[in-house]
Parts: sequence; C-alpha cells; structure tokens
Amino acid sequence: MISRAALLSVQRPAALVATRAAATGTSEQFKRPVRPEHPGKVRLGFIPEEWFQFFYNKTGVTGPYTFGAGLLTYLCSKEILVMEHEYYGGLSLGIMCIIAVKKIGPAAAKYCDKEIDRIEAEWNDGRANELKVLAEAIEDEKKEQWRAEGALMLVDAKKENVALQLEAAFRERAMNVYNQVKRRLDYQVQCRHVERRINQKHMVDWVVKNVLKSITPQSEKETLNKCIADLSALAARAK
Repeated sequence: MISRAALLSVQRPAALVATRAAATGTSEQFKRPVRPEHPGKVRLGFIPEEWFQFFYNKTGVTGPYTFGAGLLTYLCSKEILVMEHEYYGGLSLGIMCIIAVKKIGPAAAKYCDKEIDRIEAEWNDGRANELKVLAEAIEDEKKEQWRAEGALMLVDAKKENVALQLEAAFRERAMNVYNQVKRRLDYQVQCRHVERRINQKHMVDWVVKNVLKSITPQSEKETLNKCIADLSALAARAK
C-alpha cells in the first residue's frame, strides 16, 4: 500500500509543473484560431481528408475504403439501411444533383462571380460618386469660407470708406467754418481800413484847411518869391 507521504511527493512535482506552466504559459496557448478562407480537401465529394489520414496511421492506404465497404455491408445486411423504392429515387436524385453540380456548377459559379463583381462595382461606383460629392462639398465649403473672409474684408473696406467720408465731411465743415470766420475777420479788417482812411482824409482836410487859414497874402507872396529864387538858383547850377 502506498503511503500518503509518497503520494504527496509524487503529486507535488506535477502540481509545481502545472502551476509553472499556467503561470508562464506559451504563446501558442494565447493564439487565436484563424478561420480558413477555403474549405479543406475532401474525397468522394463529401468525406474529409482528415478521416483518411486518421486511418492511414492505423490501417494503411486501403483501410478507409475497407472500413467504408464493411460499414455499408453491415448496414445493408442488418437492414439498418433499407433499400426500397424511395432509396433508389433518392440515389437517382443525388446522382443528378452531383452531375448538375459538376456540369452546371462552374457556369453558375462564373455567373454568380460576375454578378458579384457587377454589384461590387456598382457599390464602388456609388462610393466613389459619394466621395466625389463629398469632396466637391468640401471644396464648396472652402470657397464659401474664402468668400466669407472676402466679405469681412469688404466690410472693413466699407468701414474705412465711411470713416474717410466722415473725415472728408468733417474737413469740409471745418473749411467752411474757417472761410466764414476769415470772411468776417476780413470784413472787420476792411471796416477798420475804411474807418482809418476816412479818419486820415478828414484829418488831412482839417490840417489843410487850418494851414490855409493861417497863411496870409503877404506870407504867400514871400513864399512864392522864395520858391522862384530857389528855382532860379537850381537852374543856374544845372547850366
């Protein structure tokens, strides 16, 4: 009889190995199964190739066929597989289906592939047209954004134009004020000049009148004689 300590000593390394394997793990355990793109190979139209490979390791090349023939013989001899008129009708139908698949299958597959390509081309054309429409929409949006920027520049230009118009109006009004003020000042200056000339004229007239009043006939005669003498002296010098 094996003791408990011996069992523990035997089980402990196995447990340690299992624990280490579970802790470390291999990359193969974490690989996801890849779904095959095409089905595996078959024989006789429906028997997988793996079944034949399984028999090859045990019975050789003729093993699968011998097993199939024996199994079919057993089913027929024990009347598990009953061969009545419906069986032969089904067998005939199966043969016709196989012939149809062999004869019509390639043409049907070619037609189906052509239809699939046509549908895919239509989908691709629709997708390309949709992408083209979206690209045109993006370009139109960019143009609208550019036009919006141009509108903003136009608004700024209009604002500047309005500011220039206001500046011109302000300068025009300032010039009008200047002209009005200058005209009034010129009027005042002219008034002062006219008043001064009138005053000067009145003063000259008053001085002349008073001087004429102060001159007597005797002084006028003396002055006239003196002037004649001066003129005679000047004439003699000129000779």
